[in-house]
Amino acid sequence: MDWIQALLMGIFQGLTEYLPVSSSGHLAIAGKLLGVEDPDQIMPFTILVHVATVMSTLVILWNEIVWLIIGACKRGKDFIPSRHGIRQLNDEQNYLLNILISMIPVGIVGLFFKDQIEGYFDNLLVVGICLVVTAALLSFSYFAHPREKEYISPLHAFIIGIAQACAVLPGLSRSGSTIGTGLILGNKKEKLAQFSFLMVIPPILGEALLDSKKMIEQGIETTMAGISPLALTVGFFAAFITGCFACKWMIGIVRRGKLIYFAIYCLVVGIATIVWHLTTQ
Repeated sequence: MDWIQALLMGIFQGLTEYLPVSSSGHLAIAGKLLGVEDPDQIMPFTILVHVATVMSTLVILWNEIVWLIIGACKRGKDFIPSRHGIRQLNDEQNYLLNILISMIPVGIVGLFFKDQIEGYFDNLLVVGICLVVTAALLSFSYFAHPREKEYISPLHAFIIGIAQACAVLPGLSRSGSTIGTGLILGNKKEKLAQFSFLMVIPPILGEALLDSKKMIEQGIETTMAGISPLALTVGFFAAFITGCFACKWMIGIVRRGKLIYFAIYCLVVGIATIVWHLTTQ
């Protein structure tokens, strides 16, 4: 992988991590188009660009993260059971609890099914089908109009977490799945994008740690042989800078309820990917 390939793939990652079009699916497609298919090149690059997008989330949502950290250290409220959360916790602690609950499904998938799922990343037919599914979910969430709820409840956090766990498949958008599911459940647009981007930070970092462990087991020199430090650096900054723009842009898009355009895009790209796969076999 040279630095130009790394630049383009870093831009793909930074944009598509937040936009509801599937970063994993687009990286798989970009890898095929750019001729970057060697696992020794992809693994270290994937780890680094995912860390870059996490850092862009920290930058854009810094005020919310500080609010959560400070609130987590405060004394909780008196015990008042509620369907909106456990009221002996304050609002910030309830929010963190919902993030923890949302992590349970993807944690189970990551621990027990990671190797099986990775086998689908080279299959463009799976990518295309999942992009079409993403389009269907975004379309349904756009036309569904349930009564909006004031809080994201623990039950809804768990259901959104299941959507995130399903989105480990390439082509099934993580942000599209979590935000679309939350909208269908009736959660407020203003809160969903923020929750979706914050809940993804621990799973991404956890996945990066697991992949780093695999790299160490295989030998750092072996896994780093296929990619230069320059390419890694360029890819990192490309993903970080574009990720900052995409994260901020996506929050505004969700608030305005304009996800239908991404549904059309995913449908077109999904069908094109399926046709490409079938005609090249």
